[in-house]
Amino acid sequence: MSELAVNAEAEALLAPDAIPKPPNELPAKATSKDFATTSIKSATKTGAKTKPPELPLFEGRNYLIHLDYINKDYEKCKEVIAEQLRESGGFCEYALLVKGLILRKEGKILESLECFQGCTVINPTAGEYLKQCGRSLFLLGRHKAAIDTFNQALKQCGLDDWEVNHNLAVCHMFQKEFEVAKTYIGKAISGSRHETSFTVLANIFLEEGDKESAVEVYTKAVEQFPENVELLTELGLLYLELGVPTKAFECLGTAMTYDPTHSRAVMAVGSVMQGCADFDVALTKYRVGAVHMPESAALWSNIAMCFYGKRKPVAAISCLKRAVYLAPTDWKILYNLGLVYLFMQQPASAFQALNAGVNAHGGSPRMFMLLAVALTRLDDADNALIAYRRAAQIAASAADLVYVQLNFAVFLRSRGRRDAAVAALDAMNAALGGMGETEMRALSPEVVATAARLGVELGVSERLNWTPKPTDSKPTESKPTESKPTESKPIPTSDSTPFSPTREAPPGGSNNPPPNVDAAAKQSSLASLGGASNHSQSNERF
Repeated sequence: MSELAVNAEAEALLAPDAIPKPPNELPAKATSKDFATTSIKSATKTGAKTKPPELPLFEGRNYLIHLDYINKDYEKCKEVIAEQLRESGGFCEYALLVKGLILRKEGKILESLECFQGCTVINPTAGEYLKQCGRSLFLLGRHKAAIDTFNQALKQCGLDDWEVNHNLAVCHMFQKEFEVAKTYIGKAISGSRHETSFTVLANIFLEEGDKESAVEVYTKAVEQFPENVELLTELGLLYLELGVPTKAFECLGTAMTYDPTHSRAVMAVGSVMQGCADFDVALTKYRVGAVHMPESAALWSNIAMCFYGKRKPVAAISCLKRAVYLAPTDWKILYNLGLVYLFMQQPASAFQALNAGVNAHGGSPRMFMLLAVALTRLDDADNALIAYRRAAQIAASAADLVYVQLNFAVFLRSRGRRDAAVAALDAMNAALGGMGETEMRALSPEVVATAARLGVELGVSERLNWTPKPTDSKPTESKPTESKPTESKPIPTSDSTPFSPTREAPPGGSNNPPPNVDAAAKQSSLASLGGASNHSQSNERF
């Protein structure tokens, strides 16, 4: 992600910028020449013999700067500013202020800070200039310096200034000082209710892992701003994370009522439909999103997985290649591409995609598992064994262990290593014992059938922690295979979520989850990855 995009997302958390108004001055058509002419006429009437000197008007073009700025004609505005600063010798406050705002919009944060600091030198008592200095310092990642600047602005603007309190809360949130941040954001909400302040308070609770409190904040925010689509969408996504689909659909549906083309709401609903295997409805939603987000790699990945679910692998590969072109290092997209290639019986292509995914993110156990399947089909049993062991080593969740150990057991059984296969099946059985009823229901029926057949072949079927449905045909002694793509599930992704500390790393960097994961994707039963841990990449060569 570019530095300009990161700055824009970070700035969205700050209080919104007000359009600066020029100070009181002469009428719009008055100029320094007119003022001098008027003075001469007055002197003539009073009988004065000497001509008074012309006084320079440092603020004479402020109205032109203001008009060009609000009309977003920034190039013309910068020309007028340059002329004004040249005539005033750099002592025009309003010209410097607007120049700093334009530079910040262009991503030149350091240059904008210099302009605002020049304003504070000319007028040290103006709190507005300190606010702008604090914003630029925040966007530069200098949060402590921004806090000091905002504290100075608070002394000049008053303790009840909601904008300064809001921005102080954001800075303390990035410093992980959550209690202090709550104090300032509470003052901001008490002073003036803005939807941005509610969003920041909810983000603070999400940073602390308190999703219930975040839901309460968003609920109060929706009561205050019932037509705010962003707040309704965030509330719906949180309900999805908490497993309350009814309220989630209610919020998302309300959001789409106000804005049927809202990309994030459309993506969330489409992801849920995809998780319910209703691929046609999901594709209908994604079609709306594709109009407004044609360059979203996650959107094309989800579309591809819908085609994969409809058993149209060629269309799925086409969409995934486009997604890889847009985000070549997104490991979830590479995982999905490798999965579809395995389904198409193309293990060499699958190996290339999965190996690239491992290089991008070496902490996904299912990535190593699929890599082992591809290596097995390429008759590289030694490296496949290494990949399976690495997958079992880094698997953190019970669901990941079930998939990895089952595939590992099938692989070992196909190689005639019965004792090792029984040990892998026992490890899978232990993982099943740690799964809840909801997780058990989420397992693929083919996983249950494969485990039951393998248990019968190995003579350990009585150890399994579930009772599979009886079948009419007796299980045969045929050799099991680890090559079925249904042993793993595709991963839907979404990059349409705006900046949030729980979803994307701030400019300073953190070990947060990858940015293309949103609440809807996490809840999709087609793609739950089960919380991959941040393990380092394996040193084994493949």
